[in-house]
Amino acid sequence: DKLTGHGRWRHIAVAAAGRSCADTRQVYAEKGYSTGTAPLTQISGEHLRLCPQDYTCCSSQMEETLALQSERDFLKAVEENSQFLLTTFTQRHRRFDEFFRELIDLSEKSMNQMFTKTYGRLFTQNVHVFQELFVELRRYYSGGSVSLSEVLSDFWSRLVERVFSLVNPQYQFSEDYLECVSKHAEQLQPFGDVPRRLRVQVSRAFIAARALSQGLATGRDIVNKATKLTADSECVRGLMRQWYCPLCRGMPSLRPCHSLCLNVMKGCLANQGDLDTEWNNFIDALYQVSEKLEGPFNMELAADSISVKVSEAIMHMQENSVSISTKARKRARADDGGRGDKMGMDVFLITVTELKERLRPMRSFWVSLPHTICNDEKMAADVTNEDRCWNGQTRGRYLPDVTGDGLVSQINNPEVEVDIAKPDVRTRQLIMELRVVTNKLRHAQSGQDMDFMDSEEGSGSGDQGERYNDDWPGYGPYSPPYNKPPHNPASNPAKPPRVREKNGSKWNRNNGHGRVKSATSQLSFSLVPLLSLPFMVTVAPMWR
Repeated sequence: DKLTGHGRWRHIAVAAAGRSCADTRQVYAEKGYSTGTAPLTQISGEHLRLCPQDYTCCSSQMEETLALQSERDFLKAVEENSQFLLTTFTQRHRRFDEFFRELIDLSEKSMNQMFTKTYGRLFTQNVHVFQELFVELRRYYSGGSVSLSEVLSDFWSRLVERVFSLVNPQYQFSEDYLECVSKHAEQLQPFGDVPRRLRVQVSRAFIAARALSQGLATGRDIVNKATKLTADSECVRGLMRQWYCPLCRGMPSLRPCHSLCLNVMKGCLANQGDLDTEWNNFIDALYQVSEKLEGPFNMELAADSISVKVSEAIMHMQENSVSISTKARKRARADDGGRGDKMGMDVFLITVTELKERLRPMRSFWVSLPHTICNDEKMAADVTNEDRCWNGQTRGRYLPDVTGDGLVSQINNPEVEVDIAKPDVRTRQLIMELRVVTNKLRHAQSGQDMDFMDSEEGSGSGDQGERYNDDWPGYGPYSPPYNKPPHNPASNPAKPPRVREKNGSKWNRNNGHGRVKSATSQLSFSLVPLLSLPFMVTVAPMWR
């Protein structure tokens, strides 16, 4: 009774000599291993490399086999507990990607139906102008090196040439003249404020949609990489000592103490713990972009608005050229209201809500993973069972403190020796990937695309506070009040000249009414006639 320290363990070991190893042999065989080298009764443990060298039921071969089994058990536990992340990112990315692509397809289909009905042959003869717009929108969403501002600007430039010719049929304009019209469209504002409004709404929605889709794909890839582990020798030693050394001691049903399990897991998952800060920032950014798409950056409303705003722009140019009845405006809007195959807004909102609900429990996943594994009753004893668990040597209380999270905190880990001076290269790469995608998501919340900060300036940062009645219910120009930052002209660098199309640039070039005059002889090539021309015209065909 007075024996303490090493002498006490020796006394216990001697007393254990000759004990049956039947339970150990049975569990070992149930795992599919041959009991050929398994002793029938406990033998001296001097040959053991990982477990305490007391009397044991394990041969050297058994210890080696069980060490490999402990590694497999660990990797399986990590994989199973991260499956929720992988499934969520994979399925949600696929669902949102299909959803966003279908919205673009339906938007184009809606425009084709509306414009064919409203403008007839004038639209079908120039449909490639609109087709190119949607081709570029799809290319942007798919990750192409495409500037949304450039895409929309080019679209309006092509459109203004065609509409300008249409509303001034008594003139025949030279290519140079129409090029001048297109070049000075921003100053002339032939379509009024519509291009800017469409740019704001489409840009912020498409930027947010692309950022969310890319973010979900990145999350999937990072989880895949972070969970493809290889346990080093020190980790395997800790795993073996906590899970299978009790088996070798003839106590196969004894589970490791909860704190012992936590120290082993924190040592083995030290690098994953270092992901925590950037991972939480990433999850928060995904959540916030989801909220934007659920509200003012709604992708479905933005896709729906394209045909409406383009039609509104065309009518604006017509009305500034001739007097047109309000009946035509009502008709175009009525035509837009009946998109029979429209995807339900409820479906989109439910999809976003489901994503948000799944993102919440993902925070702190990597530092919680040791706890998640050790909370499994098959992996460790219950936290309340402190005296009847395996403490690394025998049955009893585990005394050391639980270490902190991450690599540096493992400097005093009593179960797994970790070299804190050698950060894992792959983990550092994952941290950088998280920072990059988080930065993109944060900028997307303001309608900014990190890939086109120069060209997109103004599509997001300058206009992010603006709301329009047709953007999102309840966000009118006066309720609630938003403060718009001052516009910085220097942030919009001049674009390189656009290459003109060889096949001409006018809508219905050969369908003029009456006598055609030469623009070069009737109008001097300057901004003055450009500004005054719409008011000189008294008759022009309506788009019907």
